[in-house]
Amino acid sequence: MLKVIILGDSGVGKTSLMNQYVNKKFNAQYKATIGADFLTKDVTVDERLVTMQIWDTAGQERFQSLGVAFYRGADSCVLVFDVVQPKTFDNLDSWRDEFLIQAGPSDPDNFPFIVLGNKVDADGRIVVQKRALAWCQSKGNIPYFETSAKEAINVEQAFQVIARSALKSEAEADIFDMPDTIDVTERRSAASSGCASKGC
Repeated sequence: MLKVIILGDSGVGKTSLMNQYVNKKFNAQYKATIGADFLTKDVTVDERLVTMQIWDTAGQERFQSLGVAFYRGADSCVLVFDVVQPKTFDNLDSWRDEFLIQAGPSDPDNFPFIVLGNKVDADGRIVVQKRALAWCQSKGNIPYFETSAKEAINVEQAFQVIARSALKSEAEADIFDMPDTIDVTERRSAASSGCASKGC
């Protein structure tokens, strides 16, 4: 199970991206997410079957205090902005910082983020690709995709990268958390030979 959190301002298309990826559907009617919602999808990553639990969180200020509970245990975080609304891009810093504070990952410098510049199908684009890439590079080369939930542009590809980075992050966490190994083969062979000598 991989837990993926989607963050960003209200109206950038977080719910639409999740629905397009999981259900291959797009709903043009906007309805704000209250609190948080999640969908699951089974995917194959490098020949491993994993279940992605994708959490769609509310972008409105009044619900942000609820986010803390949902951030814990996340394996990856998706930061979304709207290429037509520059304010949503400017707020990426605060979303990223807030996540790192509240989620408290063991290795914040290498935690797998991904940035999606959504609504590239819309007219009136303001945030150019070069600016978004520069921001991602300044934060440790975060992967960046230009997406359209409406037209299904790069949605599948972006979530494949998300799944792969989340899986890698979880695998590395497991290595750190592994207990000391105990050699049980010696005892087992000794016990079985003792049994044989008694004829049991």
